[in-house]
Amino acid sequence: MDIEVILLDEAREFISGLEEKARNKVLHDINKTKIGFRGEWFQKMSGTDDIWEFRTFYNKTYYRVFAFWYKSGNKDTLIVCTNGLVKKTDKTPVGEIGRAEKIKQEYMK
Repeated sequence: MDIEVILLDEAREFISGLEEKARNKVLHDINKTKIGFRGEWFQKMSGTDDIWEFRTFYNKTYYRVFAFWYKSGNKDTLIVCTNGLVKKTDKTPVGEIGRAEKIKQEYMK
């Protein structure tokens, strides 16, 4: 079963602002998930309000796109991508996780 993935404005702007090869790698990882593959590139973040992240490593750089699962009634499963960042430290900035959680709350309303 295919999974629909949508990019909200912040996620779309983040991805479109990446260098072409990095952008293609991030989109490749998202597409693997869309067709049902599972792997280390898409993981649930512990200590969050059910926020997940697409984790892409390309050219010695880590890219993160935050997302959450959404399913309403008998509709198809949906992954909503909220925002992203170029990860420069081992720890993910709390503010970026908070932003993803806030976007999720607004979307669910």
